[in-house]
Amino acid sequence: MEDPKRDPFDLTGRVALVTGAASGLGLAISIGLSERGAAVAAADINEVGLRQAVASLRVSGRAIGVRVDVTDPASIEAMFDRAAQELGPVDILVNCAFVPSPKVASEDTPLDAWERVLRVDLTGYFLCTQAAGKRMIASGRGGSIVNLSSITGSSGIGRELLGYGVAKSGINQLTRELAIEWARYKIRVNAILPCQILTPALRAFMDDPANDGQGLLRTFLHGIPLGRLGNPEDVVGPVAFLASDAAAMVTGVLLPVDGGNLAMNAGGTLRE
Repeated sequence: MEDPKRDPFDLTGRVALVTGAASGLGLAISIGLSERGAAVAAADINEVGLRQAVASLRVSGRAIGVRVDVTDPASIEAMFDRAAQELGPVDILVNCAFVPSPKVASEDTPLDAWERVLRVDLTGYFLCTQAAGKRMIASGRGGSIVNLSSITGSSGIGRELLGYGVAKSGINQLTRELAIEWARYKIRVNAILPCQILTPALRAFMDDPANDGQGLLRTFLHGIPLGRLGNPEDVVGPVAFLASDAAAMVTGVLLPVDGGNLAMNAGGTLRE
């Protein structure tokens, strides 16, 4: 029986595993979960970035870094086993690993580039979720899985980034299907749909003279009624909520964190 005096947002005693944790959203989420009391297994293929991330995480709590290739089932199994050995069974999985689509016209997209994006950005989510689900089912304790999707999974953006949008759309349906199938095991599965977030990767892309950063910024802001790009910290609270007991009755939700982007009609007018 849950302690009625326990703060439902408190993650103390929980073990969270976050993929893509070496930088950007994954790092911000890892720090946020740690600050709320969770022990965090930060996982990434980038070992150098991962060491720096874990150093930041240990300031606020228990944390380990685990190298993982989310396209390799054996690597994923080893990741979960190590997290369990050093921190305890995983209660929270946050899928955040990704690779960007190459910017190329869809009719010219090479098959190997298409397959790589889907392998990391969609199949990787499935493999990590499957591994977590098996363990959560066996434990009988349930758990929370939060998938990082995108507004591009719910609407087209037309910027020659086809694989990324298709992968995010697949994540949305993966979220819905498993939320229903695993509800009987008390496993909640939800997704976050951010708009453009000012991660180091997006900053670098916009700072590249070849990409017309100011033009991109105007395009982005035209579609965000709140009038600004997101910061990584804007995503942390929604993820922590979905991971916590405060969201005990929330599953199968695709939660936009997008400043109103998906709510606005394409022909809508923003008042000055």
